[in-house]
Amino acid sequence: MKVLRFLLLVWVAGVVAGLPSCRSRQKAGNSQILNIIHAGSLAVPMKNLADAFRLENPGIDFRMEAAGSIQCIRKITELGQTCDVLAVADFSLIDDLMFPEYADWNIRFATNELCLAYTEKSRGNRQIDDSNWFTFLLNPDISYGRSDPDSDPCGYRTLMALQLADKCYPGGIGWKRILAKDQQYIRSKETDLNALLESRSIDYIFTYRSVAVQHNFLYIRFSDSVNLSDPDLDDWYSSVSVDIPGSEPGRRVVKYGASMYYGITLPKRSQNPALAKRFIQFVLDPGKGGKIIRAAGQNVIPPAYTEKSIGINGLF
Repeated sequence: MKVLRFLLLVWVAGVVAGLPSCRSRQKAGNSQILNIIHAGSLAVPMKNLADAFRLENPGIDFRMEAAGSIQCIRKITELGQTCDVLAVADFSLIDDLMFPEYADWNIRFATNELCLAYTEKSRGNRQIDDSNWFTFLLNPDISYGRSDPDSDPCGYRTLMALQLADKCYPGGIGWKRILAKDQQYIRSKETDLNALLESRSIDYIFTYRSVAVQHNFLYIRFSDSVNLSDPDLDDWYSSVSVDIPGSEPGRRVVKYGASMYYGITLPKRSQNPALAKRFIQFVLDPGKGGKIIRAAGQNVIPPAYTEKSIGINGLF
């Protein structure tokens, strides 16, 4: 009898001891999860946006993944990955690669510009400027990095900018020779190049001005005729083009030069669309998300649905 009483007491004690942990698991289980896939160049502002949104909405578990924008979309369309918010560095990729099966609306919300970033340790840093930068990239003693045009808009925008520069500078810049050089330093997204630059593995990188500002890099600011920042020059930008992956594996499409606009959408397979909508509204609010994005060195614009958007739902 004493043995039975002892065993009963042990069992009760075990149940009672287990109750707090059960409550803890329940509390953790009540937190809302928001999955975000975003362009690499949005890594800093997206973290800051998540932190600020969480202050207004405690208990949200943000799960964020950065990649080149083409890779971001492939995760959804080819790999079947679900996410609640998708933000990319080229809005047109959502229109061209996701409509209508994976998304039906798309909002332009920010801009950027291409630049050539470097540090005080980069070879040639005291002599390089906006009139001679291409001669340094051709120097065999100097190395540079760029991102993969098949994965990342910064990659194909680099190719476009080099073609535009070749038309702008008397005698050209030898853009094909620049592309043929240092191919071992091509990475899947532009932010993967930061560590190479900071470690002095390379001297220069093609990146966005916002990324250079966030990491305190020095940078060459190209003219608007080259940096793809001015919508008034879209006719000029469209005089160059690059082949990039299409909506089906193995298919290539021609991508013409255009001024930069970032895009954001709520994919159709979102598992938390109500919360995703609230977060996107926060991002688009000029006094909230817009302020945070500007503080990260990027320009914001009044949000606008793209012309191909069909499922417009009054986000702003």
